[in-house]
Amino acid sequence: MTSLTPTPGTDRSLSRLPSLTGLRWIAAMLVFGFHVGTMRIIVEPEFKAVVDQLFTLGLSGVQFFFVLSGFVLVWSAREQDTKWAFWRRRLAKIYPNHLLMWAVVLLVGLWFADPVNPSAAVQNLLLVQAWNPTPGYFYSVNTVSWSLSCELFFYFCLPFVLPALRRTPSAALWAVVVAVPLVILALWPGQLLVPEESRWWFTQIFPLVRSTEFWMGVAAAELMRRGHWRGPGLPLASLIFVVTWAVAGEWIRAEFWAALLSAAYILVITSAARADVRGLPSPWRSRPLVWLGEVSFAFYLVHVFVMVTILRLTGDHGVGFTGWTGPLVAVGFLLLNLLLAWLLYRWVETPMMRLLAPSRKRVPAGSPATTADGPAATGGRAATGPPRQRAVDVDRAGHADVPPGDQAGESDRTGIDAGTRRSG
Repeated sequence: MTSLTPTPGTDRSLSRLPSLTGLRWIAAMLVFGFHVGTMRIIVEPEFKAVVDQLFTLGLSGVQFFFVLSGFVLVWSAREQDTKWAFWRRRLAKIYPNHLLMWAVVLLVGLWFADPVNPSAAVQNLLLVQAWNPTPGYFYSVNTVSWSLSCELFFYFCLPFVLPALRRTPSAALWAVVVAVPLVILALWPGQLLVPEESRWWFTQIFPLVRSTEFWMGVAAAELMRRGHWRGPGLPLASLIFVVTWAVAGEWIRAEFWAALLSAAYILVITSAARADVRGLPSPWRSRPLVWLGEVSFAFYLVHVFVMVTILRLTGDHGVGFTGWTGPLVAVGFLLLNLLLAWLLYRWVETPMMRLLAPSRKRVPAGSPATTADGPAATGGRAATGPPRQRAVDVDRAGHADVPPGDQAGESDRTGIDAGTRRSG
């Protein structure tokens, strides 16, 4: 059986998955919409009902990014890469933006005369805060950075796992893909073993728990690179996701949401990747969506902080806006955050990646290449599309492995209720 993996000697377009970059923006919008709801920006009943209908499950955007992170990092991994080079690239991607926002948030907090916990601030700076269940720590400073703390743990583990992953039987990889939704579902009764005050942290934040979603993406990517993945095409996978999203919010009990969505997400991710590799049509690789996906990491880092700060300055935090003012304010926040995200991406993220990340050696196009399952192939078709689309490399520009999302507005929920909301 032929393999779909990008290897030396194959078309480099095989490691570029612009559809996944475009999908990042869809997931980022789900998170943004969720925060618009939890911050009570829109309070007019008819408008609020629309926001609730569309974004009740918006926290699952984080789940999407954790699954996507595992998939992209395994798909783009190169055999000649070293652990230190891998870790350096990952830090070069996430840490400059994080460091800048950490400083900005603290400075603005001092201007508001907010109290500062030095220990929590240092843990946040080092991105280890997600390991601390103490209230005020895992959501410290720039609250959304808890997910980067989880990602840092994933990044540390992956190079140690990859050699064994390449030797793992495909049946075992399928078992991982199938088991992860069941493990997520088991967290519902399992959280009762944790002290009540730590249940939200355990189900939503704890890196070991959240890594299950990452490993689901890892297993799926390895199956796909071997040519052993079996799943629907992109149109059917997208339909399954939309139906799952619509049905879950209306008729499915909340404790089943995250398990269902993890299955829907892996279908969309794998089908979009396969569409890119085989040159099949995909609406997610359009130039505007790819650009939005590129800035979505910066968008994630700024959006909650910007909205909270402006609402505090105007005295509208937790008050909300009536009539058409609410939707207009939400759109204004979206555009402002996009502008700031572009500036952060353009002037911090991109230049720091060029400066700090080790360059990858390009292998001559004519060199031989094989994989464990045979020569790389794409069913006779190379990935196609406009030159700009083919030039988007998720490893360097698409940031498909950095997850937006947080539980802003939800940190006061604990216990059983927290378990039901485990979609972020």
